[in-house]
Amino acid sequence: MSRKTATIKRVEGITFTGKSDSGHWVMMDGPENFGGNNAAVRPKELLLLALGGCTGSDVASILAKKRAPVERFEINIEAEMSEDHPKVYTKIHLEYVFTSSNIKTNDIERAIELSMTKYCAVTAMLKPAVEITHSYKIL
Repeated sequence: MSRKTATIKRVEGITFTGKSDSGHWVMMDGPENFGGNNAAVRPKELLLLALGGCTGSDVASILAKKRAPVERFEINIEAEMSEDHPKVYTKIHLEYVFTSSNIKTNDIERAIELSMTKYCAVTAMLKPAVEITHSYKIL
């Protein structure tokens, strides 16, 4: 079994910095009315970024192996949260947007499917608690 570690350090108020095994630091903060400085991403937002980064790297890697021509690739993420505390994500929708003049839709669909069902660990961790849906479009 593989083990990962992370360290979180308080800077001031509710501003924190964190570092994991990669050795890279990330800042986290909250709004001013909650004791923060509004100077960095919210911890919960990092979950959305982690999900997008995880599935995005899977899809990009799979399409590269298929030699699918992609000029530009981005993922738009929308999430719904519960009204009561703890305010958790209840639904997350990923919209994969590709710019390509000659990409096959079945290559895109297969890459997304493999990411969502096999490779993306963040999806696997969130899926039991959050409804995750996706769509794609080609520009």
